Amino acid sequence: MLLYVRRWLVAPLQQPDGTLVARDRGSPQGSAVSPVLANVFLHYAFDAWMARTFPDVAFERYADDAVAHCRTEREAREVLAAIRSRLAECGLDLNEAKTRIVYCKDADRRGWYEHMSFSFLGYTFRPRLSKSRFGKHFVNFSPAVSKEAGVRMRREIRRWRLHERSDKTLTDLARMFNTVIQGWINYYGRFYKSMLYPTFRHLNDILVRWAMRTRIARTSADNRLRSRVTDSLLGVMSSLPLPCRSTRRRMSNPRNEKPSST
Repeated sequence: MLLYVRRWLVAPLQQPDGTLVARDRGSPQGSAVSPVLANVFLHYAFDAWMARTFPDVAFERYADDAVAHCRTEREAREVLAAIRSRLAECGLDLNEAKTRIVYCKDADRRGWYEHMSFSFLGYTFRPRLSKSRFGKHFVNFSPAVSKEAGVRMRREIRRWRLHERSDKTLTDLARMFNTVIQGWINYYGRFYKSMLYPTFRHLNDILVRWAMRTRIARTSADNRLRSRVTDSLLGVMSSLPLPCRSTRRRMSNPRNEKPSST
């Protein structure tokens, strides 16, 4: 295993023109093993170090994103300075654009600070109006689907081009896309499900367009079929010989019998 890890780490970088460039740090970009190696590295560089240095500070980490829970602003600044120093020792830098100290405002913490919200794993954590089990409304620092996640979902829905699939039935569309939609609901609907309403209202509008186009297409198809049948009947009728007067008389009196007088 160590042999393969070493090979992955020293594998050269291939340029668009085919030339190879030697690397002395990092893992191959886009490689399937890169997240695994990064996670193993950060486990010892961050997770184990946090557990030893700040045993009373709870934290979560997913890939290279992490959230540490501090009780006071002073403690938060101390932890941030220590994390910055630790990552520098390991040859890493903090993303200053995403690194911040956030004040978790709620009904008990009523102060006002520069940053009072943050996003993590597709959720935005910020003060929201909540309702207790006794029916009382209060401010709670809680998560809901982030604006960026909603934009990604709506962009994916538009990419499906549902309104152009007039050849599909509603059952076909459900079979094709229900697993994705149910996955969104299961993940982002765990907290503050009402924040998903704009996204699925957008989906509902597209389904209305699909239904209207499907009805128009089917009506047009029925009209075309009716027109073809009418044209065929007219063609058959025009090819039949028209009966003359004597023929009509014979047809009305096939035995050529004289009509009886009464």
